[in-house]
Amino acid sequence: QHYYITNNLRYVKVATQAEVREQENTCLDRSLAATAMTSKFSVTLSELKELMENRSTDGKKRIDEKYGGIDKIVQLLQSDATKGLDAKNTADLAARVEIFGTNFIPPKPPKAFWVLMWEAAQDVTLIILVVAAVISIVLGLTVEDDPDTGWIEGAAILISVCLVIVVTAGNDWSKERQFRSLQNQLDDDATISVVRNGESVKIFTKDIVVGDILQLGYGDILPADGIYLTGNDLSIDESTLTGETDHITKSVEKDPMLLSGTSVMEGSCKMVVTAVGPNSQAGIIVQLIEGQDEEDDEESDDDQKEGDEEEGTKMVNGNGKHKPAKASSKKEKSVLQGKLTRLAIQIGYFGTVAAVLTILVLIIKFCVSKFMFGEMACKDNTTDSEEILWKLSIHDATECTGQWTLYKGWRPEYIKELLEFFIIGVTVLVVAVPEGLPLAVTISLAYSVRKMMKDNNLVRHLDACETMGNATAICSDKTGTLTTNRMSVVQSFFMGKLVKHVPSRDMLTESVIDLFAISVSVNSSYSSNVIKSKEPGQLPRHLGNKTECSLLQFAGELGEDYEAIRKDNTEESFFKVYTFNSKRKCMATVLKTEAGFRIFVKGAAEVVLGSCDHILGEEGSIVGLTAKTYDRLVEEVIESMANDALRTICVAYKDVTDADQPNWDDEDGTLRGLTCISIVGIEDPVRPEVPDAIVSCQKAGVTIRMVTGDNLITARSIARKCGILTAEQDGGNILEGKTFHKLVHDDSGAFDQDKFDLVWPSLKVLARSSPSDKYVLVTGIINSKLTKNREVVAVTGDGTNDAPALKAADVGFAMGLAGTDVAKNASDIILTDDNFTSIVKACMWGRNVYDSISKFLQFQLTVNVVAVMLCFIGSCAHGASPLKAVPMLWVNLIMDTFASLALATEPPTADLLKRKPYGRTKPLISRTMLRNIIGHAIYQMIVMLVILFYGDTLFQLDEASYEVKDAPTVHGTILFNAFVWMQIFNEINSRKVHGERNVFKGVFNNYIFVGVVFGTTCAQIILIQFGGYAFSTKGLNWQQWLICVAIGAVELLWGQVVATVPKSVIPSGMRLGTQPFTQEEATQARMLWMRSLKRVQHQIRVANAFKKAGHERNRRLSLLAEASSNSLKSSPNDASPAHWWTKKSSESDIKLKGMKPASQPLLEEEDDTNV
Repeated sequence: QHYYITNNLRYVKVATQAEVREQENTCLDRSLAATAMTSKFSVTLSELKELMENRSTDGKKRIDEKYGGIDKIVQLLQSDATKGLDAKNTADLAARVEIFGTNFIPPKPPKAFWVLMWEAAQDVTLIILVVAAVISIVLGLTVEDDPDTGWIEGAAILISVCLVIVVTAGNDWSKERQFRSLQNQLDDDATISVVRNGESVKIFTKDIVVGDILQLGYGDILPADGIYLTGNDLSIDESTLTGETDHITKSVEKDPMLLSGTSVMEGSCKMVVTAVGPNSQAGIIVQLIEGQDEEDDEESDDDQKEGDEEEGTKMVNGNGKHKPAKASSKKEKSVLQGKLTRLAIQIGYFGTVAAVLTILVLIIKFCVSKFMFGEMACKDNTTDSEEILWKLSIHDATECTGQWTLYKGWRPEYIKELLEFFIIGVTVLVVAVPEGLPLAVTISLAYSVRKMMKDNNLVRHLDACETMGNATAICSDKTGTLTTNRMSVVQSFFMGKLVKHVPSRDMLTESVIDLFAISVSVNSSYSSNVIKSKEPGQLPRHLGNKTECSLLQFAGELGEDYEAIRKDNTEESFFKVYTFNSKRKCMATVLKTEAGFRIFVKGAAEVVLGSCDHILGEEGSIVGLTAKTYDRLVEEVIESMANDALRTICVAYKDVTDADQPNWDDEDGTLRGLTCISIVGIEDPVRPEVPDAIVSCQKAGVTIRMVTGDNLITARSIARKCGILTAEQDGGNILEGKTFHKLVHDDSGAFDQDKFDLVWPSLKVLARSSPSDKYVLVTGIINSKLTKNREVVAVTGDGTNDAPALKAADVGFAMGLAGTDVAKNASDIILTDDNFTSIVKACMWGRNVYDSISKFLQFQLTVNVVAVMLCFIGSCAHGASPLKAVPMLWVNLIMDTFASLALATEPPTADLLKRKPYGRTKPLISRTMLRNIIGHAIYQMIVMLVILFYGDTLFQLDEASYEVKDAPTVHGTILFNAFVWMQIFNEINSRKVHGERNVFKGVFNNYIFVGVVFGTTCAQIILIQFGGYAFSTKGLNWQQWLICVAIGAVELLWGQVVATVPKSVIPSGMRLGTQPFTQEEATQARMLWMRSLKRVQHQIRVANAFKKAGHERNRRLSLLAEASSNSLKSSPNDASPAHWWTKKSSESDIKLKGMKPASQPLLEEEDDTNV
């Protein structure tokens, strides 16, 4: 049991009582100090919680009436709106933690292992199995002829139940540990900007305390409750709390209440923290969720509940999840999961048909035998049929004092035999179901997710891992993904001159330098900073927006100090800020001057230059910007820079007098009539590894499309450097966002899929695109039916507006370094290094997961087909399954757990990227796999049937397994041993699913596989030689062992024969696991899949337990037959003391036909029918 104790602003996990006492003492000392400081805060925790329950103008009214304004609340919290808290005053920070709480909700303690075992034991089938085992033990000790061994089968079943419970609990425990580990990593990485000691610093969201001054920007998710202080155009998405999709504008006058878990969609602000952790609005909801989860524990699905709990926790801990009321609304889209569900149902149909046929054949055979041919009965001097049956079923046949006759009527004991037929049918059904498939999927995904972490892929949704393996298209951002995101100004246009290097200061006038420096310093996010390296020769470090950092660094290279400029122009002094958005493609900041106002603007070069009426000419003079001059600048400056793969930014300004103030709410009108200061070209080099990675994707059949906000020329240049476009490709291969929008929408503005299908196949680059263009591109490709196997689309994004496309894509990749919290929240996988090569690695791992599942399916379906056919034929021929109950448990263990571990943990190889993706609709079971399954099943069935029907003769055995119902036989052991050895060697064959001949290639790279095969071999030897009655086995001699192993080894040679058969022999119509479900079907099928397969693992154990009753019935009939035989063989005067039940079973083979004892006729005089 772990405890969480508050220590130094965060919860500390402690395990031992000594650690608990030590932490408690530390907390006690800190608590005493906090108590002494409580009087400093003139507002209580409950008052702050009550305050934050108010919304909109009610909150503002409450603040003014009770506290005298926002500034007064800041004072009551002993904070400073400009300087923030004192980071060096640890006592003050500790007091705030003790009084107002910490910004962290400790997770619910994990369930103890014994609790998980208890929950696993609540399964109804396991309870029935335990009851059946207890009854079996009691009957074995009291009724069986040999009480010393009669209890063993029941005990073996109990042991099996315990094993199932331990394995189930272990799987749940492992899953919970992995989930918590992933959750903790996401929590630990969450940071936020705060003001402490007058400086903006990044701290972990867990370290936020009440009174902190947070700096919120575009894309941030609020980690705590607070009150708006200052900001610009702040727009908040509160849908996570209110359900309203409209964005809410926040300001001091209208609505200053900011709530945790909500998202900044536009603008920026400072806020003072008023509630953290469990006391915040999100925290309160989390606690309500946890309470509801406890009430609904028996009714709710465990996975859904776990998702709810973690979703709410993430709202406060700051890693991006922020949907408290329900589990993640992530789209239902796993390609592999849909195919697996469809396959499971198809196999279920097959198993059901086989089970029904088995039951029908057994019942028909039984009815013909009992009611048409009849069976021998002892008829005394009475016509009472019940007396006849009583004599037959209770008394020894030798006690019959009447006559033997042929009885064809109904007997109550027949119910037991019919029940046994039903149990055999259930056994066939259970054997047919691939019950180990969910375990194989889980193991493969868990293994891959852990390994993908090392390849800079943080997987947030497990299904995204395997879906990525089916990806046919990747829509990638440019900045930071295909490029290094290390931006620097390499070309500039000042005062009518284009300079392809950093200009020296003497090349420009002081006024122009000052104007440029003030513009880029003020008109940018103050969270963007350039940190000089302490190591000589090292490049400075960029924090924040990389484009802004490159401009700030350029200003420094011109000899200006942007930090000094910012100190003279604080954010509080700004009159108006128009934050950057993808629609206007520029940003503007308005400063108040003595003469009026000065507006600084920067943004896309052609957009901002198009809004300019003037430009700074020689010596910094202002000259008019004519249409001719504009065209010349576009051609000679902007396009020239773009051809060099540079991002072009235009910096401009505008002076406005007090008398000529525009309508500040009219952005378009305000940002007109500008004066161009400069145009700069920013280089963002292509990552050196990207071209090779894109070539690998293209060889793997994955189409790469670049979606960027850069202009057409820059986008084309970058795409060619990356290898996305060739020198010959152009025209329809690259489009601007506006052109794309016109091409795929009809005259009414509605999206037209048919028009879209004419555009997207050739489209490789989308320039000057908006987030809506990216969304249309992604959803259109996914919904298109133009290609045979349908497209599976992955997309990258970093901005808040990319969230719709990230959610709509089959796999959404968010940038871990440059991405906003909203983008990360909408993604499936986070690229921790923002590198395109990591996407290629994710594709390789996804294909490896897909292949691992295919390998397991190929192996298990072969076993299932053989087991079903063997069970069907054996049951119909002899009335019982050739494989006994406990050996069947071992076979299931080999098929499920061991095979899952062995085949689902194969490491990926480079060969995975040498084949085409499967797509959305291609069958899960390919024709190559079907050929392998059918081919190996044919060999195994021939071997098993030969051993079953002729094994006693071939191996020169005294008895066949079907002649002895309860005791283990050598014949049955050879049958079982040969079956297992064929599976062991076929497991090696199953490592290859694409027709490869070298099945041993890379086998020693998977130590788990080698260990499983070795462990299975050792366990099989022990089980055969020492299993005895408990495992229905008898020890074999070395010749018999050699034959069994040789039969298994032939599987390797037979695999080469099967590989030579062309897959074309399998009809193309034989498609298993192909068409994915619709959303409604997927929801229902997934519920059926998870619930049914979770329980079907135990059904075979239940069936085998009930077989005990059938075996008892068979034993009595066998004894009766021997009694009849021996009573007829012995003469009336035979005084031999030996009893009939001590004779060898082979004596029962003597026929009764034509034998008549001297003392009485075999049949009545009038009936001469022979038996």
